[in-house]
Amino acid sequence: MKSKAMKWLTSVPVAIALAASLAACGGASQPTGTPTDALAGSDQQTLDKYTTAEVTPIDKIDKSKLGLITDGTLRVGTLSDAPPNIFIDPSGKFTGYDNELLRAIGDKLGLKVEFASTDFSALLSQVSNKQFDVGSSSISTTDARRKTVGFTNGYDFGYMAVVTKNDAKVTGFADLKEGVRIGVVQGTVQDDYVTNTLKLEPVRFPDYNTVYGNVKNGQIDAWVAPSQQASGQVKEGDNTKIAEKVVNTQNFTAYAVNKDNQPLLDALNAGLDAVIADGTWTKLTSEWYTDRTTAAEQTPQGWKPGSKAVQIPAK
Repeated sequence: MKSKAMKWLTSVPVAIALAASLAACGGASQPTGTPTDALAGSDQQTLDKYTTAEVTPIDKIDKSKLGLITDGTLRVGTLSDAPPNIFIDPSGKFTGYDNELLRAIGDKLGLKVEFASTDFSALLSQVSNKQFDVGSSSISTTDARRKTVGFTNGYDFGYMAVVTKNDAKVTGFADLKEGVRIGVVQGTVQDDYVTNTLKLEPVRFPDYNTVYGNVKNGQIDAWVAPSQQASGQVKEGDNTKIAEKVVNTQNFTAYAVNKDNQPLLDALNAGLDAVIADGTWTKLTSEWYTDRTTAAEQTPQGWKPGSKAVQIPAK
């Protein structure tokens, strides 16, 4: 039986136009500020700083005070092209690990969840401006992003990957140097890593399909990607590969909420703890990440999801 993670949308057209012109004419914003070395490993003090000690019990959540755009409904901004985390399946349903987990959290809170597609580069500002109640897009919780939005407790970590053609001279992160045409999705942690940590100028693309298409056709030498999305794009017969991947728990992955809406943050944190405690988080993680079937693979380097108080049930 195939896992849900294999049922990815594979027929989305890939735009071939180079994004170099976009970067050259200022259409793509460049990350600025203090570099975030996404490969530095887990900083437990930083993670503890942003993880709540406990959560409000579900039965104490007042749904009338959540400040939702539509009462009783979470309006969620997400992506359509980033399996296995956030994508639209062939039936037209928004799905993926992040979105199915959010549906489960919504169920715990008695809230309907409605998704709409957007670009990652616009998502955080749309959440901040209350165009969406929640942003769901495997968002790494950097300090710079916390200036724009609030974040729930973490529900995931990630890996960084380098994607190349099979015969490429680039074999991993060590080969990302001046003269290598490096692709990233605009506004991502990978964009920040290449720009501010490696001090290189990447070619910025609007979405995952487009950057991967430019790896396949040789317009760029390498794509620095979240490895979950890299795994979702690289397919047998594409003449491409994941050349290297490295664990990144420096900034956990969380849902974005307007930073002034503490009641909604509290509610989502309560729902997240509830789906961790009842085994739903473990079940979904195993289903969508087929390379994370053990507890050690799901909680590397001392990382764990949810509040400090919640316990992951033993399998």
